[in-house]
Amino acid sequence: MKRYSEEEKRMWVEDWKGSGTGRYTYAKRNGLNPATLKNWVREAEGPQDFVEIKPPLPVPMGCVPEILIEKGDIKVHIPAAINRQDLRTVIQSLGWQP
Repeated sequence: MKRYSEEEKRMWVEDWKGSGTGRYTYAKRNGLNPATLKNWVREAEGPQDFVEIKPPLPVPMGCVPEILIEKGDIKVHIPAAINRQDLRTVIQSLGWQP
């Protein structure tokens, strides 16, 4: 199993970003493990402190059912009508694996 330096990892991530292909396809074409490239991309992006979620539909004032996610002292209130991709983004930004 080859070990890559931080510089090599950054080079692979930048090359993938400029390739115009999906992460999985790029990894396979270049002999990389797709999960490894995914981790490098996540490392390169760093932690995300805030993720904006827009409600998909307007709702009457005071009638927004919500989901509450707690992690330590952090409480995240999310509209119950959130789409799956936005929910995944929120969960990943908290450092959890869906």
